[in-house]
Amino acid sequence: MAAAGTETIAGVDEAGRGAWLGPLVVAAVAVPLDRLPDIRAAGARDSKELSPAARERVYGKVLRLGTCRSVAIVPRTIDRSVDRGELNLLEARAFARLLRELAPTTAYVDACDADAERFGRTVARIAGPSVRVVARHKADRDNPLVGAASIVAKVRRDRAIARLAERLGEPIGSGYPSDARTIDFVRRTVAPAARLPDWLRRSWATTKRVIPVRPGPTLDGFPG
Repeated sequence: MAAAGTETIAGVDEAGRGAWLGPLVVAAVAVPLDRLPDIRAAGARDSKELSPAARERVYGKVLRLGTCRSVAIVPRTIDRSVDRGELNLLEARAFARLLRELAPTTAYVDACDADAERFGRTVARIAGPSVRVVARHKADRDNPLVGAASIVAKVRRDRAIARLAERLGEPIGSGYPSDARTIDFVRRTVAPAARLPDWLRRSWATTKRVIPVRPGPTLDGFPG
């Protein structure tokens, strides 16, 4: 972290909110204010604009330039929040948890709520009064520090998916409901009468579509 008296800023973003398999990963990157140009020069921007190889290169640079933290939220926890209509709150709590750990002066966050200011207020309330929270839509595109956080979140989620595929013994695709490889894998390996595996999000509409009728609310198709 920065020396005492130095202003520190942070960016926070997530990867895997809309995924069907695997975790939602929230990441934060904090740097002294005067290192922000270095983050920009490292090529940090929205992770979706970079190839996997480019993400890995920028990820390595970001780790050297700033302090990075992340948290992985497993499908079971996501499903419970969906059941209560609190997915945005779950994400806000994860954002705030990382901000408490990093203790920046100001944090820029990519808002998942349709009302960006409301999301920012929620994160700020949970994080505490010592950090000013600025929430924006498309912040990963417009703010290089949030872009850096999006890269950290994406790389760490991709690695989690790779570990899951290794554990399951075959490719599983990206884990998103739009991925034909992921759909095919689940269709072949999860029996309709069987208990759902811990890596699958029960609350997604795709689950009912691919594995016939199971009770519970559904949520599907979020970006991220």
